[in-house]
Amino acid sequence: MKHFVVAVLIVSMLAGCTKTGGGATAVNSLSCGAPADPPAAGATRGTLRISIQQDLKNLNPLLSSNTTDGMIMFLAFLPLLHANPKGEPVPSLAAEVPTLENGGISKDGLTITYHLRKNVKWTDGVPVTSKDVKWSWQAIMSNGNNIISRHGYDYVKSVDTPDAYTVIVHLKRKFSPIINTFFADSDQPYPVVPAHVLSKYPNINQIAFNAAPTVSDGPFKFVQWAHGDHITYVANDNFFMGKPGLAKIIVKIVPDENTMRAMLQTHSLDWMFEASLSNYPQVKNIPGVCLAWVDVNGYEDVQLNVQKGQTLYDMHVRRAVAYAIDKKRIVDTLTFGQTRVAVEDQPFWMWSFYPDVQTYPPNIAAARKELTDDGYTPRATDGIMMKNGQPLTLTMVSNNSNVTRRKSSIEMQQMLHQAGIIADIKYYPGDILFAPVGEGGILQGGKFDLSLAGWYAGIDPDDASEYTCANVAPKGYNYSRYCNKDMEAAQITALNNYDRPTRKAAYEKIQTYLARDLPEIFVYDQRAMHPISVNFKGFAPNPVTESWNAYQWSI
Repeated sequence: MKHFVVAVLIVSMLAGCTKTGGGATAVNSLSCGAPADPPAAGATRGTLRISIQQDLKNLNPLLSSNTTDGMIMFLAFLPLLHANPKGEPVPSLAAEVPTLENGGISKDGLTITYHLRKNVKWTDGVPVTSKDVKWSWQAIMSNGNNIISRHGYDYVKSVDTPDAYTVIVHLKRKFSPIINTFFADSDQPYPVVPAHVLSKYPNINQIAFNAAPTVSDGPFKFVQWAHGDHITYVANDNFFMGKPGLAKIIVKIVPDENTMRAMLQTHSLDWMFEASLSNYPQVKNIPGVCLAWVDVNGYEDVQLNVQKGQTLYDMHVRRAVAYAIDKKRIVDTLTFGQTRVAVEDQPFWMWSFYPDVQTYPPNIAAARKELTDDGYTPRATDGIMMKNGQPLTLTMVSNNSNVTRRKSSIEMQQMLHQAGIIADIKYYPGDILFAPVGEGGILQGGKFDLSLAGWYAGIDPDDASEYTCANVAPKGYNYSRYCNKDMEAAQITALNNYDRPTRKAAYEKIQTYLARDLPEIFVYDQRAMHPISVNFKGFAPNPVTESWNAYQWSI
């Protein structure tokens, strides 16, 4: 009986782990992205014009590293499961969501069976089969590929393909987020890729497919990538769910948000993708534009490089940084009160949220005392803290295309200066900041002390990809290089148990350890803002990606 309850909860628990009113309510309240009316006979399908802040490193979805990559890859490629706007898993390539009732989940929780749709084809006419799923998993697990995260996939012992449309996943041990991780909308969502195209290569790091993925299975097909300018997709009229509502999508690369706003005002742009919140006063009243707000499982944060040998390995310095940063001031001044101060990494609306942790209210005196207790002394000329004849200097990095982060970096630089800390700011294009280490990634390569960035997680509270030893970069998203035995034990409990009470207790410990050890300072909960044209219909983001239902879009 115990196994029965556990297996049922694998899906029922995960399906309810996001705020059911979340993004869908916010979007519908402003009539943004309302469902399109059935097209009139002979009606001409339109072209959607989207702006993104930086060019991509490549278009191979298995080499994706950020939310921009994710939005674009799901235009052309499909996972086994997507999520709807409520965060509930829904079928994509899979014909149904695996459950105990339909035989998709074994009673011991160690075997997951997927039955694939039989009417999905790649754009070259080859059927999508179980071989594609198995090879895609093998590619993710191959050390020869520049995969940015294998979290969840490394819990898989083997994948069996008894026939062309059945995939049987055997787990090494229980992994509670498996349904929403394995080719689904996790914190590192991957679609399935065409094995018959890619399996001939020894690795996928430098292949023609990365710049021109001309074989895909999604609602849109790749046409052109004019580097630094635009990427073009056209409708895949053989898409298994029917002809998409759009004829074409043009993704415009516009690194300046002032230019993006001007394009919105002149209606040469239909969607300003993930606009930074600094744009709020200027975009909220543009005629013909409405704001789609999406509460997501994410946050804006300061990551601390706490690797041994680094300045921030010292807990006194970490606490000094925490006391120096005034989160509410940043929320009020830079997000115009449109977000709320974060406690730790779990958002306030998720069942795993735990507010009763140690806090660091802004206190310059407390910050300086931490440093004084650690042997630092203030320099007479300007109060900068000194030790062994050297000023306390930290390298702070962020992406240059995000106006809010640029402003936040200046605010934090001033806050840290008051505490006697010099922050040397360096800005990078997003495709370099977030790139895999094999492609010169700043975060993956540990070339920073402080990083101002954001995080969008999956539809499960699973945060092991950021805080476990096995995921220390460059092996995963643990950019802080944080590795702690207490955290390891709590993560094992969270991931190896399927019942919510046990998982909730584990996440309370996880948030307690994050507050104690400070590998990151969580500034505010993410609330994605998408200025879109009132003519753009069908826009209904889920908590992970905006393009999960791109076939339903129209304009």
